[in-house]
Amino acid sequence: MEQGGDAAAARRMERIASHLRPTPSSQMEEVSLLRGSNCRAKGAATGFKVAILGASGGIGQPLALLMKMNPLVSLLHLYDVVNTPGVTADISHMNTGAVVRGFLGQPQLENALTGMDLVIIPAGVPRKPGMTRDDLFNINAGIVRTLCQGVAKCCPKAIVNVISNPVNSTVPIAAEVFKKAGTYDPKLLLGVTTLDVVRANTFVAEVLGLDPRDVSVPVIGGHAGVTILPLLSQVNPPCSFNSEEISYLTTRIQNGGTEVVEAKAGAGSATLSMAYAAAKFADACLRGLRGDSGIVECSYVASQVTELPFFASKVRLGRCGIEEILSLGPLNEFERAGLEKTKKELAESIQKGVAFISK
Repeated sequence: MEQGGDAAAARRMERIASHLRPTPSSQMEEVSLLRGSNCRAKGAATGFKVAILGASGGIGQPLALLMKMNPLVSLLHLYDVVNTPGVTADISHMNTGAVVRGFLGQPQLENALTGMDLVIIPAGVPRKPGMTRDDLFNINAGIVRTLCQGVAKCCPKAIVNVISNPVNSTVPIAAEVFKKAGTYDPKLLLGVTTLDVVRANTFVAEVLGLDPRDVSVPVIGGHAGVTILPLLSQVNPPCSFNSEEISYLTTRIQNGGTEVVEAKAGAGSATLSMAYAAAKFADACLRGLRGDSGIVECSYVASQVTELPFFASKVRLGRCGIEEILSLGPLNEFERAGLEKTKKELAESIQKGVAFISK
């Protein structure tokens, strides 16, 4: 009996020592980084397995923190090509139910993805002053392609939330990668446009003098400039705006990203509000997976609500990802004109993404 107690104590001390003598990050193997997490694995909450690809970046770090706080997450995998040991150690100290595991570099991508229920992709370079979303294309398109190839191989049934910009092109890129791999399911691929909705709710609430949590504004189209089309005629609670207010609100919502980039003056882009919006959308996906009813969010998805192959509109989420794509509803004259501008630019962005994989 005493020997058994000594053996158990020795095992406990070994687990404790793994925190005090971590393996150098340059030689990080999955098993070495997981030791700290494994010593808490028995107490992990039941829930879903979530991977964040690009977890060390400006969006990835606060997103990792928010997902660690989500009670629906039981296992949180953090992947990036740099700095994941530090981010993982930091996040893992939070006393919430999710077990955190970190993965560093391309050789560990498959381990990071195996068995995941939800994959969130904020990886890529951020916008800088004077940089358009198209300027991001060549770098981020390649990153998204590589990561989605990993998803296709290791967790083809996972819901994929694409944040990497330009979303108007990266979602079609992801779709083409999955098609080539024979794993494409349009119900599982969602471009995250929630930040446009979050901004719309906030800016409209400011004008109306309401709590933004009580305001709901549908935002359709895409996720860049004029492709972002807030439907101010469908605001809930119902209200009416004069032409000056409509112009001001639409322009501010469309240029919200630029507003942050300019305010940060070269120090970054909209990372914190984007992480909040991504966590909000991920939570909706997880609640849908759990079987909750009435989960409706705006998202950029494969769609037939217009003649374009991809379009952002309200979707109902469920156990299989997208359960229904809702109609746009009645549009006023201003919104119909905006829709035509949206479709023209969006069509070019979609084609650009498809062509990137085809070449």
